[in-house]
Amino acid sequence: MSITPCGFARTAEKGLARLHWSEGGWAVEGQPPDVPALRPLRGLEIEWPAAEVPLDGLLSLAAAGIPLTADRAAPWVPAGLSALLTDRDWLAHAADGSPRSLADLRREEHSVRLRRLAHPVDRPKISIVMSSKRSRMVGAALAQMEAQRDVEAEVLLGLHGVGFEEVREPVESCSLPVKWVEAPESVPFGEVLNRTAALAGGDYLAKWDDDDWYGPRHLGDLFMALSYSGADVVGTTAEFFYLEPLRATVRRTTFASGAAYPSEVWADHVAGGTIMVSREKFQEIGGFPGLPRAVDLEFLKAAQKAGARVYRTHGLGYVLRRGLSDEHTWQLPLAHFLKVAVNQWRGFRPSLLMEAA
Repeated sequence: MSITPCGFARTAEKGLARLHWSEGGWAVEGQPPDVPALRPLRGLEIEWPAAEVPLDGLLSLAAAGIPLTADRAAPWVPAGLSALLTDRDWLAHAADGSPRSLADLRREEHSVRLRRLAHPVDRPKISIVMSSKRSRMVGAALAQMEAQRDVEAEVLLGLHGVGFEEVREPVESCSLPVKWVEAPESVPFGEVLNRTAALAGGDYLAKWDDDDWYGPRHLGDLFMALSYSGADVVGTTAEFFYLEPLRATVRRTTFASGAAYPSEVWADHVAGGTIMVSREKFQEIGGFPGLPRAVDLEFLKAAQKAGARVYRTHGLGYVLRRGLSDEHTWQLPLAHFLKVAVNQWRGFRPSLLMEAA
């Protein structure tokens, strides 16, 4: 069984423990590391042995999402791993009086960076599927697609009641291959997505919403989760929201009911604008339902009915934009997002993994 971050605990109940070399292997309190038992810890502080030792055990812990840290790195530790282990900014938030939720966020960001190092992926061929009724949004969306790292991407653009001439400039200036279809506004949203997805040449399809924000490792992280989980469909948590009329960013880690909304779990729900699935599995599921609304929800229902396994990974590289409720197919009042917020900030304040100003 591969080692994965499935079961990662967002909130640490205990402090740091010591990770040291003992009798030919890495150990915590004299015992081989037991990942489930380590989940409640804030992380592991590494004590280096005098002589060079294998790093496989360290990388396994990183692959499991266990936060690792060290005040220095041994000279034989590779530069990339060394830089991550000795970056202790995430720890400062636990000691400087920051709210616990913010300290937990910095800890999770550090965990994700370690996962990326421990779960390297080949450059998958991904077809990005986006339907848009808003020509003004297309240029910014294409720019975010161009910024994606560690993937070979093509863009499939569904122009829903929009003529190509309205988006010619951003499409022709895009460095990625772009294919498009034009559909009248009367065609249901789900049907536009299916006509668009039919152009795919990649091995995987990734749904993209024109008005949201995506970090440069968004697609790479989704494919990483698809690889280590063995899932048929992956997506992220819907965690960060920019409430445009209020000019505020909120973050949620629970549902409106107060129930936890974890990442790195098998689930029946993921953020609709982050769905990734192999092209083969997409065809087996039957594509998107030809509906005007609730397309993502009904697709996930159809996927599970077809026996597909759905996995939800972290949502730190994704921000949903929310305006007035009638501007979105997912209609909820702004008050709903304020109610479930664990953090609120003025302006646009995404996770550091978005690499945004």
